[in-house]
Amino acid sequence: MYRAGSFVAQHISPVTDEQVQPNGVDLTLESVLEQVEPGRLGRDGKTVGERRKLDCADSDTETYSLEPGGYVVQYAETVHIPEAHVGFIYPRSSLMRNSCMLNTAVWDAGYEGKGEGLLQVHHPIELDRGARIAQLVLTKANHTETYDGSYQGERTEPAP
Repeated sequence: MYRAGSFVAQHISPVTDEQVQPNGVDLTLESVLEQVEPGRLGRDGKTVGERRKLDCADSDTETYSLEPGGYVVQYAETVHIPEAHVGFIYPRSSLMRNSCMLNTAVWDAGYEGKGEGLLQVHHPIELDRGARIAQLVLTKANHTETYDGSYQGERTEPAP
């Protein structure tokens, strides 16, 4: 059973009333990155390829102008997936209506952090920092353990 947006909002910070939807909470864009070096997924480990943060094309409005290609988007909110739940991220329909797709992964019970998604841009688009680009939904789930992987707590520490 999917949980109400009001329940999901209790597990996200910060969150505004505008972000709370009937069945989830919208996540906003913090930054856009471009992968510049290869990564590796092996049988006994992984390496995320080096990435560089893109600058906004318009610093006054904090707008990214993106050409077709793949980008890593970082969400602004810290999410905590509660016990007995699993999280799924879906793109907002406005992205799809503008020829973009957001690819995501399962967010396991116990995960806490500011996650990322893969934005596929098929036609040039402008995205403002703070724009609502994704929606997190939570559903009840059975599990024997909670998440304690390498992405636990990602980007929750203040920048040096």
